[in-house]
Order: sequence, then C-alpha cells, then structure tokens
Amino acid sequence: MTPFPQLHSPRLLLRAFAPADVPRLVALAGNYEVAKNTLNIPHPYLAEDGRRWVQLTQENYAQQTGYAFAIELRATGELIGGIGLTVERRFDRAEAGYWLGQPYWGQGLASEALAVLLRFSFEELQLNKLYATHISGNPASGRVMLKNGMVKEGELVQHTKRDGQYHDLWQYRMTKAEYARQTRPLAALMKL
Repeated sequence: MTPFPQLHSPRLLLRAFAPADVPRLVALAGNYEVAKNTLNIPHPYLAEDGRRWVQLTQENYAQQTGYAFAIELRATGELIGGIGLTVERRFDRAEAGYWLGQPYWGQGLASEALAVLLRFSFEELQLNKLYATHISGNPASGRVMLKNGMVKEGELVQHTKRDGQYHDLWQYRMTKAEYARQTRPLAALMKL
C-alpha cells in the first residue's frame, strides 16, 4: 500500500493522524463548542475516543474508503483540527467533513484546508463530485464552502439528531466540471 498522502498549503500540512496526536485531539475535540457543530465528535471526548479515531482512520485508508487528514500548522507543527473524505468509488464521489479547534476559528484556516482537499479530490483521486453538509446553526461552515466555490444544493430538514434535538442540514457540492471552471484558481493558493 502506498504511504498516506501529505498535502501542503502556505500555512498548513495535511497528514495522517498518529497515536501521538491523541492528547491534542482530546484537548481540541473535547471542547463542547467544537463538538456541538459536528455530527460525529462525541462529548465528552476521551483518550479512548481519540485512540479509536486514529485506528479507524488507518483502517479506512487501508480499504481506500476514507482519507482523514490531521490539520497541522506548518510554522509550529501543532495539530489544530481535522479534515477528510468518505469516498464512494461506485459513484466517483466523496463527502467531506472538517473541524478546527476553537482557538483557530476565524483565521481562514478551514477555507485553506478545504481548498487543498478539493484539489486532492479532483486532481489526485479523479472524483466527479464532492459534497459536504453542515448543521444549519453553524453558518460559518457554509461560508468556508462558499469561499471555495461550492454550491448550496439543498436543505435537509430535521435530518439529524444531536443532544436530543433534531437539526436541519445544509448541503453543498462541487463537481469536477465546476472545479475546472473556477474563476479563482486554487493553484495560486497552493503555491509554496
């Protein structure tokens, strides 16, 4: 099996999660302000959750069904969040998901990480479509998608349940043709 890819942008390194990341995962993902905006981060988030997550990311990569990248600041080497793809090869599409630790919100880092992931999805994996959803109460996540040229394609009413409440999801997409037509080329962002 080929080594897990490493992706770069001016400020970020996207790399495989490792067992050494567990304490940092617990510190960042254990913040309820982070967890409440996701569908899959449990709260409280314990060391066992982090260990299970790292193992699951390795299994998914081995089966070529998922790519979960740790987002690391290149300048300091610190883990600040995660971004990944769940791949459906039958349809040449993937679902993207991402989160950042609260101290890193509002700095354009999620947008930069998503730009890298879009390039990887269409240029390396040769996917036809990438889509992502966010809980309607987290519009900042939608802005990350829009900044990267994704198109809102639907609202899924009371589609999920978190903390005993039903939540609407907003879904965004980008197709390979839409990626190719972007007026703001991602290549300029990705130059090192």
